[in-house]
Amino acid sequence: MSSRIDGDKSGQVPKAVRRIFRGPKPESVPGLVGTAVMIVGLLDIAAGVFPRFRHSRFHSFTEVLPGSLGPFAAALSISAGVLILLLAHGLKRRKRRAWRAAVVLLPAGAVAQFTYRHSFLGVVIAAVLLGLLLRHQSEFKALPDPRSRWKALANFVLMSAGSIGLGLVIVNVHPNKVVGNPGLYEQITHVVYGLFGFEGPVAYAGRVSWTVGYSLGALGMLTAVTTVYLAFRPEHPAARLTADDEAKLRELLAKHGGRDSLGHFALRRDKAVVFSPSGKAAVTYRVVSGVMLASGDPVGDVEAWPGAIERFMEEAKAHSWTPAVVGCSETGGEVWTRETGLDALELGDEAIVDVKDFSLAGRAMRNVRQMVKRIERNGYTTKVRRVSELTEEELEHVRGAAEAWRGTDTERGFSMALGRVGDPGDGDCFIATAHRVEEGDTSPFGDLKAILHFVPWGKDGMSLELMRRDRAADPGMNELLIVAALGACPELGVEKVSLNFAMFRAALARGEKIGAGPVLRMWRGLLVFLSRWFQIESLYKFNEKFRPRWEPRFMVYRHTRDLPRIGFAVMQAEGFVTLALPRLFESRRRPKPVRPCAHTHGESVPAQAGEREVQAA
Repeated sequence: MSSRIDGDKSGQVPKAVRRIFRGPKPESVPGLVGTAVMIVGLLDIAAGVFPRFRHSRFHSFTEVLPGSLGPFAAALSISAGVLILLLAHGLKRRKRRAWRAAVVLLPAGAVAQFTYRHSFLGVVIAAVLLGLLLRHQSEFKALPDPRSRWKALANFVLMSAGSIGLGLVIVNVHPNKVVGNPGLYEQITHVVYGLFGFEGPVAYAGRVSWTVGYSLGALGMLTAVTTVYLAFRPEHPAARLTADDEAKLRELLAKHGGRDSLGHFALRRDKAVVFSPSGKAAVTYRVVSGVMLASGDPVGDVEAWPGAIERFMEEAKAHSWTPAVVGCSETGGEVWTRETGLDALELGDEAIVDVKDFSLAGRAMRNVRQMVKRIERNGYTTKVRRVSELTEEELEHVRGAAEAWRGTDTERGFSMALGRVGDPGDGDCFIATAHRVEEGDTSPFGDLKAILHFVPWGKDGMSLELMRRDRAADPGMNELLIVAALGACPELGVEKVSLNFAMFRAALARGEKIGAGPVLRMWRGLLVFLSRWFQIESLYKFNEKFRPRWEPRFMVYRHTRDLPRIGFAVMQAEGFVTLALPRLFESRRRPKPVRPCAHTHGESVPAQAGEREVQAA
């Protein structure tokens, strides 16, 4: 006979104790180790910079941290702290090279601790971190990011700026030891001299000058060593769309291009691509600031999308990139979230005009109708053709005008822009141009006054890619060309036209209606306020003139905490934020308008991130 007493757990180990012995979850180890290493780095820097910190009770603990040892403790602590901070970022991103560096540095730090301080605690700290790294080495398999020689120059600029800032702190943390009363100029001079290993104009009493000098010299040497390393290490260029990849994508677009109005933008040559195992679907992307950013829906057969998405996620995991999708349709968002477990956020709506339903008649279209008639009376004519129908001279004028009339220093657009006009492979694109012959006009582009560029959307649609106009032309050029393009669609075999994308359109539309609640009105007010810089409301109003139907577009992301990083990457990709080093010399100048800019009431405005670029009025 056996008996059992329910609830008797006297022989069991508590869950909390079992969890401690079991250790952290493998997937959380990179974050935990990276955070621990970051704290060690900050404490090492603090121990090297602040004299009070070095003489405090807390310093008795920091002295046994890896890196804060040796005869020149302050200098070594500062340099080691900076290196450890850089290493922590790589560990959090699961980088294999960061893991290798940590596995080498931690034992070396433990040996040095025991040799110089005979401290077993320092050995224990290093051993615990090393044990976690070795036990969970499979979590650190991320491949290197794309890199070039520019990274060395960027490192030199950033490290120099950081060293000067930290050097000013070092110079000023010994107020009782400073001889005289040196000003800011003398302090900066002393820092700069110290980074190069020379004595500066600031004098100190006692041995403080040695501490400051060695600390500044260590920062200078660290800047030089890291810059030289980055300059001479092998390059790992960013992936680009190859000719073979482009040919495969064009085949997929020929069969399935009518499903998504953004499909043709997958042919941007600054994107990379992953194909499904069957080759029937593909996802194009660009890596920006550690974010693997796809745009639009996958290209190809919907049934093969999961295979392409799986390859995309595998590539993101292999490099420890943050996966994200911007501008996908509702169907695309459903597939992405179902296959990956990611989340989706509505960004706004795409304006689509059905050609058969478009007409200038009626009261709702009166403003557009009157504007178009007025411009036509002023002598403007329009042409709507395929790119293949333009002569080489006309193409040169179009390319030159598109460059000269651009309202920004950099080309904008990523998710809804092709980034080129008149390429030999894009003969099936559409060009709408406005012309007017004027006496004494010295424009290098002849009678050309405005341009609209459309890309194919399957066999019976086209998608607006670019809008540019001469600043000296009459207002209303964009409206004129959109109406002309819609009027020419039947002859071109086009039944639907995708115009611009309006960010947060639903909030703007609902927020201005009667009965809108206080939260919605507040949100709309914020969007209107932001429109002073990002033209959110004005672009929505411009699209609304043509009475389109609105199709929602979404962003797909992994965690809510990733949204700021993804948003910053999107703004970089779209050209609204540029982190490239400034050019010291311009190799060319843009042609300037020959006449003063006319008043532009009612014209369109620069596009938002994720929109087709619209020429600034």
